[in-house]
Amino acid sequence: MRKVNTTIKYIEPYSIAEDAGIEVGDKLISINGHDFHDILEYRYLTAEYEVTLEILKKDGTTEVITVENDYDDIGIEFEEGLIDEAQSCRNKCIFCFIDQLPKGMRETVYFKDDDTRLSFLQGNYVTLTNMSDEEIDRLIKMRVSPINVSVQATNPELRCKMLNNRFAGKCYDIMKKFAANNIYMNCQIVLCPEINDGKELDRSISELAALFPNVNSVSIVPVGLTRYRDGLYPLKPFTKETSAQTIKQVETWQKKLYDKLGTRLIYLSDEFYLNAELPIPDVEVYEGFPQLENGVGLIASMAEEFDSAIKLVKNKKYDRNVTLVTGEAAASFITGLSERLMEKTDVKITVYAIKNNFFGGGVNVSGLVTGGDIIDQLKDKPIGDIMLIPHSMLRDEDGIFLDDLTVSDVEKALNVKIEPVINDGYEFIEKILGEELEF
Repeated sequence: MRKVNTTIKYIEPYSIAEDAGIEVGDKLISINGHDFHDILEYRYLTAEYEVTLEILKKDGTTEVITVENDYDDIGIEFEEGLIDEAQSCRNKCIFCFIDQLPKGMRETVYFKDDDTRLSFLQGNYVTLTNMSDEEIDRLIKMRVSPINVSVQATNPELRCKMLNNRFAGKCYDIMKKFAANNIYMNCQIVLCPEINDGKELDRSISELAALFPNVNSVSIVPVGLTRYRDGLYPLKPFTKETSAQTIKQVETWQKKLYDKLGTRLIYLSDEFYLNAELPIPDVEVYEGFPQLENGVGLIASMAEEFDSAIKLVKNKKYDRNVTLVTGEAAASFITGLSERLMEKTDVKITVYAIKNNFFGGGVNVSGLVTGGDIIDQLKDKPIGDIMLIPHSMLRDEDGIFLDDLTVSDVEKALNVKIEPVINDGYEFIEKILGEELEF
């Protein structure tokens, strides 16, 4: 039975809800006479110009309030963001990263969501294996778009194998139904050597391209393998050679699709180019960076911003000694940017590439570096006046690393002030120099 919680935790100041006398602790019972079961139905039903709300007040009385919604948002937030419980994943994917986590971490880290509502609201990627025909029709009726789909393979039998779910082969049929009803999708393929690469990747790209423009973009990311894989499906990591082969295959497809559709549509994550030790493509190749959150074009985007930002740096004394912490994969790129900035200023920059001992395996990206590894590897190293870390290392705004250490914990251990930096060339320079750039 669904556990729906419509208790209100926050009212936006000066909002329609505040003007109507709705208060924190009240419960929203119905909208325009209709029950609602999650945040999508709430948004759908309140999108009308005139909205009638049935409210259960904190004192137990019921009020019916009619408001005019001029802003497409009446200003209510609920105790449960989705109102309903988040749907957990029913798959047992052969490549699942959560299955490769060590024991003893915070319980929330191990929760596998596979909720289409989170796909729409937060950009999460979902497998569509949780969806009934009724749920599919409901999303179409509410015009929920875009939806981010974790595809892996369009071959039904292969997808069932990769997800260890006998219903997983329906994905492409569901996507075709979404496309036929003008729902847009962004797609992801977690590529596993000798599983869904080669000819299977050709098939997946071809069939996803057939749904363009409703398939708006497709990212391809390499499988991430930690040292905690005992008893799991035997997978191989990408090597320099297999990364280069994948790049060649995808770039061939990009040219073909660009000539036919006017878009490359398929994009590789930066890890492939770093693993292959090949240059990152030019900014134009990423066509506006539709999958930046998947690590697709992060380096190209930051390099472009850095090139513009460094022109604004003043020729003056900065007297700064800055330590930059990054993962092994991006270390040479960050070092290159730092050297260019030091050539133009007197700021001193030291770059430390942190080896990922916590996860081990082939994990070398900045976003999976832990606080413990930073402490262990830098406790005896010279550190500047301030330490900058990529914001992607932190799980949330509270400043928590994946190993549950906080930024404050690392600051105390290393006796240095730490500031997170987003993937932005302007902020990168501003945090190093300690001042805002003037345009």
